[in-house]
Amino acid sequence: MKSGSLSKAAKNLHRSQPAISASLKSLENSLNIVLFKREGRRLMPKSEAYYLLTEAVEILERCRTTQQNLSLMRDRVKGSIRIASMPGPSEYLLPNFISKYLENKPDIKITISTHTTLNIRSLMASQTYDMGICDMDFSAADSELFNCVNLTSECICALPIDHPLAAEKVITPSHLHAEPMGSIHPDMDVVRHIQAAFDQQKAHFNVRFTMQYFIPLLEFVAAGQACVILDKLSARSYAIMQQQPAHKRVVFRPFAPATTYGCSILTPTDLSISMVAEEFLHHWQQYMKDILAEPV
Repeated sequence: MKSGSLSKAAKNLHRSQPAISASLKSLENSLNIVLFKREGRRLMPKSEAYYLLTEAVEILERCRTTQQNLSLMRDRVKGSIRIASMPGPSEYLLPNFISKYLENKPDIKITISTHTTLNIRSLMASQTYDMGICDMDFSAADSELFNCVNLTSECICALPIDHPLAAEKVITPSHLHAEPMGSIHPDMDVVRHIQAAFDQQKAHFNVRFTMQYFIPLLEFVAAGQACVILDKLSARSYAIMQQQPAHKRVVFRPFAPATTYGCSILTPTDLSISMVAEEFLHHWQQYMKDILAEPV
């Protein structure tokens, strides 16, 4: 139709004129509709032919776009990732990691939703997100509903920079006996482990401030009002905050006896995540492992 004649179309397609004519006739037969009005040797396109041309051009363009997008997805530079995260990582650690990870990947979109550990496990069980980041739950009975990688490390102690205990190389419950402390809620596994460590040394775990997660508690540490035993991920998040001079009022020391903190990375079992999400997951998991393995 764009060529204006069968002979020009045949020449443009490097085919014979009878072959082009036969192809058109075959197309009309397969669609069971007349596309061209034949006037002697001339073929005049009908409105149906113009409609088919418009649709065909759009379909071919969509096919080209789809092929390009799939190539970008294959190369892990285009796609979207949905992440459900507990409050700690979602506030500083995860955005900081993502901003660096996406430096040369402008076509990857990431959505982060902040939820409690219980809600994250429920969302992952319903196959709603590509990845979940939450506290490890030793008692959970839903582990068969999603894939789970558990990462553990020893807790550390956060102290005001001018606190007398900042001179100690290792902090113990005995050092912290009756000291004002900040803690997350007592029903969390890590708090039960901390309480057990204090009980073992007959030290008083004097909780003055209680919050949902560790990072905000470090403001009380910076103000000289409390000490906090916490995980290394929260400590790294605060270190990112400490890039601002006003925040450099907290120091971290090893805590003994060894008190375990665990976190989990969850992925759906029934939903196959994209190659873009798989690569991100691999790098994030390694990043978390490196942080948890770092000495204080």
